[in-house]
Amino acid sequence: MPTPFNQSVADTALLTKSLPLGLLRAFVQSDAADEGLTPVLLAELKVLARVPGLLVACNYGGTLCDAEGISTETLPLGNAAIALRALAALPNTHAAVISGRSLRDLAAVSRLPAEVHLVGSHGAEADMQFAHVQPLATEVILQKVSTALSGAVGFQEGVWIERKPVAVSVHTRPAAPDVVESVTETSRAIARAHGLFFIVDGSVLDLSVVEPSKADALENLRSRLGASAALYAGDAYSDELAIGTLRGPDLGLHVGPGDTRAEHRLRNPESFARVLAILFELRRAWLFGEDAVGLERHTLIGNGSSTALLTPDAKVCWMSHPLPDSGSLFAHILGGDAAGHFSVEPVKKSQALGQRYVDSTMIVETRWADVTVTDYLEPAPEGITSLVRVLSGTGAARIVFAPRPDYANVPFSMEARDDELHITGTADPIVLSAPGVSFVITSDGRHATATATVNLQDGPVVLNLRCGDTEPRAADPGGEVDRRSGVALRSRRWVQDLDLPSVKPSLVRRSALVLRALVHEPTGAVLAAPTTSLPEGIGGTRNWDYRYCWLRDGSMTVHALVDLGSTAEAAGFLEWLGRILEHAPGPEWLHPLYSVTGAQLSTEAIIETLPGYAGSRPVRIGNAADHQVQLDVFGPVAELIAALSERNGTLAEEHWQLMVKMAAAVLARWHEADHGIWEARRPPRHHVYSKVMCWVTLDRALRTAARFGRTPEPAWQPTAQAIRDEVLREGWDDSARSYTVAYDSPDLDAAVLHIGLSGLLDVRDQRFLDTVTAVERELRVGPTVFRYRYDDGLPGLEGGFHICTTWLIEAYVAVGRIEEAWDLFDQLVNLFGPTGLLPEEYDPGTETHLGNHPQAYSHLGFIRCARLLDQHRPEVKVPSPAG
Repeated sequence: MPTPFNQSVADTALLTKSLPLGLLRAFVQSDAADEGLTPVLLAELKVLARVPGLLVACNYGGTLCDAEGISTETLPLGNAAIALRALAALPNTHAAVISGRSLRDLAAVSRLPAEVHLVGSHGAEADMQFAHVQPLATEVILQKVSTALSGAVGFQEGVWIERKPVAVSVHTRPAAPDVVESVTETSRAIARAHGLFFIVDGSVLDLSVVEPSKADALENLRSRLGASAALYAGDAYSDELAIGTLRGPDLGLHVGPGDTRAEHRLRNPESFARVLAILFELRRAWLFGEDAVGLERHTLIGNGSSTALLTPDAKVCWMSHPLPDSGSLFAHILGGDAAGHFSVEPVKKSQALGQRYVDSTMIVETRWADVTVTDYLEPAPEGITSLVRVLSGTGAARIVFAPRPDYANVPFSMEARDDELHITGTADPIVLSAPGVSFVITSDGRHATATATVNLQDGPVVLNLRCGDTEPRAADPGGEVDRRSGVALRSRRWVQDLDLPSVKPSLVRRSALVLRALVHEPTGAVLAAPTTSLPEGIGGTRNWDYRYCWLRDGSMTVHALVDLGSTAEAAGFLEWLGRILEHAPGPEWLHPLYSVTGAQLSTEAIIETLPGYAGSRPVRIGNAADHQVQLDVFGPVAELIAALSERNGTLAEEHWQLMVKMAAAVLARWHEADHGIWEARRPPRHHVYSKVMCWVTLDRALRTAARFGRTPEPAWQPTAQAIRDEVLREGWDDSARSYTVAYDSPDLDAAVLHIGLSGLLDVRDQRFLDTVTAVERELRVGPTVFRYRYDDGLPGLEGGFHICTTWLIEAYVAVGRIEEAWDLFDQLVNLFGPTGLLPEEYDPGTETHLGNHPQAYSHLGFIRCARLLDQHRPEVKVPSPAG
């Protein structure tokens, strides 16, 4: 059975007939403007639909329904009630009716659900207790007025009198016009004689003890509900008071005839019902990300300093400039068209036939029947981002260039100069070179959009977007071919030197290219992922910014490349780390993560104006984990130095000094509690994984010293033994029959598999065998493994982590369960996206990919498993000859 919200959504979808396409058709109908549904109103509704907190309020009679008075005729229009109810069910969206009726009458007749806030008596009556707390003097005066009205006008045909908590109403709807005029003048005089406010509300005349206060009621609702903008619609004089308070992105609507200060007039309540339905569709699309493309279907392009994401239909949906953690230029993945995009599509509508990487490169081709788009980021000087898009084929293509700098928060202008589009008003110059393309530029007052149609039968069209370059190079087709060949050659030479396993070599090759694209070559730092706020749970708040260099993630990433034979990235990363240590008070005070420049992060912030991927808010900029204590980070650095020196056959002096500093950090702080690898936003604990990595630091330092004839510090060996003894003693939990997340805790954590994978505990030890079984039993679900199941202090749920899946595969191999390792590995392979990329997580229940994309952890873990399983290939059984 559908929930009320789902039913509201379903009802309203039927009502609006497949909006938003339906609403676009509605606005071009010949009678739409007559109803007040103008293109200007649609544009303002689009703006209103995107505010963080929305209040939709209106009058009742004459606005939600046609008739006045107390009768079954005054039920709200069915379509209006459905749309208002559906709006009230949306997140961060509130609906209210502010009526001249008494609250009891309003609640009884409207039959609106509790989600819709009701306010009666022209804004004065907000709760049912209001009628019972009026002073005796009010009762006395209202009784006198009621008696006077009964005697003066109550005998007139079509006129009847109603008592309200603070007013007496004279209803005139069925009366003749001359009677209405006479009754109105008489009632006005009686109100004046008794010192009451006289309110004409359609066919209802109110003689009220209190002044009309719909304006105050609207303001009170805004404040109490935290609304950042409001829509108010009404048809009466008292509604004008509320409309008069509107400001900023607020929207006022007057329904029907009469004077108004509202900027828009609707013909009747049916027109208002359509506006409510349109607003619902616009806001639902903004909140939930209409038809959000699966994360794994996005494709990465990169050049060693910049990255961008493409949708399967060649829309540039994410790109930042000039640094990975700078403001976005295109953020469609987090906010739809309004957040910026760069799109190319065939004029003749058709489905994309496919998208692929050009072999062994980060060049991407997207193909339709008569149009092909080739995308890549070409190498450019530091501080310059150069995106090249080549359009070829036999058909015509439509181009939409809609940059939205700094998460669509910076206004700008756009102008055409010869074959270039220039963005003005931004900190850095932004120029789109497009020889032979004639753009039409439009603007909404803050942002500009350029569109063009090109005929590709005349030859390829080259678009070159350069950010930060005052002298962009010409995008001539001939020169572009040579430049693209150079980009491809550089990439292929790098790939040719890799030592690839025979297990899934094409996916390993692609994973290696992804990891290399996450290396920021100008500094040597390594991104955990190129994106921010892609959710760990759809609609949830676990949305983090990963565009930084974690010491742990960076070390593990370049370690995976070292294992494949590429060492330059590791050398650059260690040099970057060395520069950070030069300015740190001591190695033990290293932060868990830094900007690629080596700077510490600013305060984590929220971009309120973006709805997030598939409505998953908040969109975060920065990462509060920067302020945490994570004592495990020294271990991966030490493992990297050990692996690099072994691969090179020599130990550089600067790398040995880094190893000494990592060991010194462990000696200083290993006994402390910390926040752990998963960065739980809770008080520090003695995490088992962190202690294991502290042991790894000293163990790898001792091994490296022995291998290369270096002298270890005297404290390294005894401290390593002390850590090992403590972990084995304190990390085990009898009730869980496993090593667990932290001392004195029965909670499981996939990271404790490293107690055996690291070598701290013999993999043949029963305690490790039991730990593998416990992780498998409690944390594995189908093709994925969850980090943990315990309460981490954050709301919402998350998916299984691909890195944890790869750890369990490694553990299976370590304990001799080779067949199960292969089975889980094959299931992991099936989760790769169509171009060979993996996000951070996977929800096996909904079969949805989650988290930032592509994720270094996922790809480096896959590389490790492919190399490991290459040593344990299943035997090929040769059938015996027929006898």
